[in-house]
Amino acid sequence: MKVLLSGTAGGAGRPEPGCRCVSCAGLPPGHRHPFELVVDGAVRFPFAEAPRGYRVCGGGRGLVGPDGTALLCLPPSLEPSPDPGVAPRYDDEPSRYDVVLIDLLDRPERLGALRRAGLVDEATQVVAIGLDHRVRSEDELARRLRLWGAVAVPDGTALETLPIAHRAPVERRRAARSPQVRRALLLGGTRSGKSAEAELRLAAEPYVTYVATGPDGAGDGEWAARVRAHRSRRPAHWDTVETIDLAATIANATTPLLIDGLGTWLAAVFDEHGAWEGDRAPVHARCDELVAAWRQAPEPIVAVSDEVGMGVVPATASGRLFRDALGRLNERLAAESEYVALVVAGRLLEL
Repeated sequence: MKVLLSGTAGGAGRPEPGCRCVSCAGLPPGHRHPFELVVDGAVRFPFAEAPRGYRVCGGGRGLVGPDGTALLCLPPSLEPSPDPGVAPRYDDEPSRYDVVLIDLLDRPERLGALRRAGLVDEATQVVAIGLDHRVRSEDELARRLRLWGAVAVPDGTALETLPIAHRAPVERRRAARSPQVRRALLLGGTRSGKSAEAELRLAAEPYVTYVATGPDGAGDGEWAARVRAHRSRRPAHWDTVETIDLAATIANATTPLLIDGLGTWLAAVFDEHGAWEGDRAPVHARCDELVAAWRQAPEPIVAVSDEVGMGVVPATASGRLFRDALGRLNERLAAESEYVALVVAGRLLEL
């Protein structure tokens, strides 16, 4: 099938006429036109009725062509499920799709759900549509799509779908996603956006284990509110593990891990060993175990940690002790990471 994308933006285009936001102000008028899709010059989206040889499927979201290749289209106006983390299945749906056109800017976990269901695989072309000022720049859009294994294409792009058996080996390799960074460490201050960035990095993965190292907030209303905010932001299909045995959790991982965060983990280790005023050797040993497990991680890890030592000197000996211990741990993990960034006011500074 020949899939022509005459427009790739949201309903108002990009930039949105009359909008003065930073995203729209940086682009020329008509940079992207409202979404429009035509298949083989004959079938327009939304798919209602199809000519002979074509078959509408997936609740009107999909189209199977005469050659057996399949297209799935999920613009903003066609939410696939009340829960974006669950991909609905239809009896008439193919086992997989060759091309997926999808709005990713609000809920990228929609793509993770499709991967989890087997509808999107390594050979599927994933193209972002519904592009608008929800992302601040084209560069930031490209960065996010690289993380999610998707691309943005210019208006007027024609995508060709071929059955996998008919593709050359090189074409198959080009269709595959870029390999994940094995170890990523995100540093930042309080409310810097470091946790949101960590979640964004893994949002389109089919399986993720969220490792919570802090208390659940029982008896502390302010902390409980933070926990609720984090839970509501995470995809519902992610697994959650509450533990401070990070070395074993990393060593036994079978899915990508998101560890949030190392500061609360270290404080819990200090508590467990009574090290605030006592012997600190057990804390040092636990940090050694964590660094060793981090070096040999079997699955990708994104870890969040507090950047310490940039403000006032702590007034207490225990505060200074914690600052120094976490600073040393951050330094050691950063030395063993492929990717390290400082998050400030929601912006990334790669280190």
